[in-house]
Amino acid sequence: MKKVEAIIRHFKLEEVKDALTEAGVTGMTVSEVRGFGRQKGHKEHYRGAEYSVDFLPKAKMEVVVGDHQAKLVIDTIIRTARTGQIGDGKIFVTDLEEMVRIRTGESGDEAL
Repeated sequence: MKKVEAIIRHFKLEEVKDALTEAGVTGMTVSEVRGFGRQKGHKEHYRGAEYSVDFLPKAKMEVVVGDHQAKLVIDTIIRTARTGQIGDGKIFVTDLEEMVRIRTGESGDEAL
């Protein structure tokens, strides 16, 4: 099993969610996060004063899939989240050793 985490732009969230659902993903977790990479934030003006916004708002999606589905999920996220501009985000893929469904006690692929 793989855990695919994607940090993407907020306005791409619905499009990515719909594409993943169409690709067969049955569940995901979404969080609002803030951070920066190469963008390094930006400057804004408020009531005549300039201030720096270092952490930019993003959406974080977490999806757990079987090994056979991971490449499809990654390709789908890349295809739908890409704008071609700095700040499109990152995808992190990790191996999952174990997963247990609390309600039934099922584990591994059966818990997906």
